[in-house]
Amino acid sequence: MGQRKQRNLGRKAGLAGVIALGGLALAGCDVAAPTAVENLLGMGWPKGVTPEATSMYNFWIWVWVAAWIIGFIMWGLFLTAIFRWNAKKAEKAGKGEFPKQLQYNVPLEMALTIIPILIIMGLFFFTVQAQQKVTALDKNPEVTVDVTAFQWNWKFGYAENKVDGENYDGADAERQKLAEESSMDPEGTENPNPIHGKSMGDISYLNFNKIETVGTTEEVPVLVLPVDTPIEFRLASGDVSHSFWVPEFLFKRDAYSHPENNSQERRFQVEKIEEKGAFVGRCAEMCGTYHAMMNFEIRVVDRADFNEYLKFREDNPQATNAEALEHIGEEPYAVTTAPFNSLRDTRDADNFVDTAEAA
Repeated sequence: MGQRKQRNLGRKAGLAGVIALGGLALAGCDVAAPTAVENLLGMGWPKGVTPEATSMYNFWIWVWVAAWIIGFIMWGLFLTAIFRWNAKKAEKAGKGEFPKQLQYNVPLEMALTIIPILIIMGLFFFTVQAQQKVTALDKNPEVTVDVTAFQWNWKFGYAENKVDGENYDGADAERQKLAEESSMDPEGTENPNPIHGKSMGDISYLNFNKIETVGTTEEVPVLVLPVDTPIEFRLASGDVSHSFWVPEFLFKRDAYSHPENNSQERRFQVEKIEEKGAFVGRCAEMCGTYHAMMNFEIRVVDRADFNEYLKFREDNPQATNAEALEHIGEEPYAVTTAPFNSLRDTRDADNFVDTAEAA
């Protein structure tokens, strides 16, 4: 009787330990893991440069911590069962072939049902917590950028700027009006407005701005943004489906044509970009022949430099983006497309740049 009580007490202590360890690991989902743990479980993820990216990175690390804790416990139980209750050991001890069967032990079966449910509930809770932080649209953006993807490049336009008291409205009313007029076919058109009552040439869903940066085959577009500033991105595609991806954001977002008709929320926001510098961006949706060359760069600068950049472009509408970058002391062209290039004459598929040789 005493041994049975001790075994029951041991089982309860073990179950409590599993729950406690799992809870401890999951409770840290929004807390940075130790550097050694990050290096082991990061699996090659880049370190994020936004609070949203940091939240996702921490969630990724702590889920792996919880998974390994649970894994070690389960492997321990498996190995114990294999070596403690194997047939040879039972035969030497003069026992039957099978150990005591516990399939009708109601408390044990309840525990083995409830614990996985609690683990899944915990993972679900912290998944939703990270997701809501990433997709929240309550970050009071000071800069609003219109991103238009097209085969096979990008157009970036500045819709709003409120940095340091600015009140810039960048919408191009004239071009926007022309775009809205494209939504309906003129009278006399054969098979008019065939797509949900809209013209096949409808571009009314796109946003047009007075200051825009458009990528070309010869030039990778550089999107200039201020550091430590809440920013809103508004995405749309001019043709097929694309995807806006900056690896250091740890987050990609699809860009569709007619996003509202496709039930897509085209906006997403970041609380801030925490580091100055250049960050490569790419299309992450297979979109056709030159998809692999559809690169862009985000150049993060001081808030004062950002305002100076926009002022220069506003005062000099004929100036190029490269000239505006040089005006604020930045490199005029993209510097972070390596190890890929944007040239489109690579019929032999040799679009890889050996950075060691290039250096």
